[in-house]
Amino acid sequence: MPCRKLAVNGLNIHIEEQGEGPVVLFAHGFPETSYAWRHQVAALAAAGFHAVAPDMRGYGETDSPAEVTRYSTFDLVGDLVGLLDALSCENAIIVGNDWGSTVAWQATLLRPDRFKGVVAIGVPMMDAPPAPPTTFFPQTDDELFYTLYFQEPGVAEAELDRNVDATLRKILFSASREAGPRREGDGTPNPFNMVSRNTGLLPTLPTPDVLPRWLSEADLAQYVNSFRRTGFRGALNYYRNLDANWHLQRSLSGLKIEVPALYMVGEQDVGLSMPGMRQIIDAMPDLVPNLKQSLTIPDCGHWAPQEKPHEVSEAIIAFSRSAYFR
Repeated sequence: MPCRKLAVNGLNIHIEEQGEGPVVLFAHGFPETSYAWRHQVAALAAAGFHAVAPDMRGYGETDSPAEVTRYSTFDLVGDLVGLLDALSCENAIIVGNDWGSTVAWQATLLRPDRFKGVVAIGVPMMDAPPAPPTTFFPQTDDELFYTLYFQEPGVAEAELDRNVDATLRKILFSASREAGPRREGDGTPNPFNMVSRNTGLLPTLPTPDVLPRWLSEADLAQYVNSFRRTGFRGALNYYRNLDANWHLQRSLSGLKIEVPALYMVGEQDVGLSMPGMRQIIDAMPDLVPNLKQSLTIPDCGHWAPQEKPHEVSEAIIAFSRSAYFR
């Protein structure tokens, strides 16, 4: 795919882009890069859109600020607004998966003038919790929730950076549909669940004998090369701002997302095994009154844009046409 770097907010942001027409902007999740959107960028370009997929702040070939505090959702939304300015683009449809969905929801909440529609995959729009998130994530004497494991700088990096190939094989496989069915509390290995205080995240995750059919060795090498170059610190800094985001976003209390929205989730997404997640999804219309559809993608895990590229691309194309040309 054609690529270039743009100067945005004091950072050099790497983008993959293709096509001409109205802009559709893609925000990837953890642990991914812009490469996660390779299928959608091509499909959207063929459908008459200008598809733009950046490496998010801290990932891939985009700059990685050293300070943890520079990874708040306000910084991340600012990067996407700055990208639109650098592209001389008045507005765009924004599409996110995983962490990218969180950023996409916040972008449309903060700047509905610039983002006229949102597609979120995996992570629903959620109301703010009553206290900072790290105060209620579960933990015991032996285990702690993965978001808590990611909090202390240097701890998770030491494990994840040790063997990048093994790290990505385990995480990408374990959150895919090939790892098995997902039911709340079923004990299926899940990289986004409880972590041993003694052994860390990776030992409990299986190493696949063969990669999932949606991820070739060449695809995996793209991610491995990126994370070998950057390490995981920038990516982990997103999680280290969860409490800071909670404090900052109190100023947005009571706002609703008024632009058209589409939500998609894989039928076997690991997020659905988290307690209360289905109730949160069902309650989304209270926060997103213009939610056009909530789709469940059969036979699909957490990496829907890669696991079910045709289905995801077609849904984005149909939604983007309706949002731009309604």
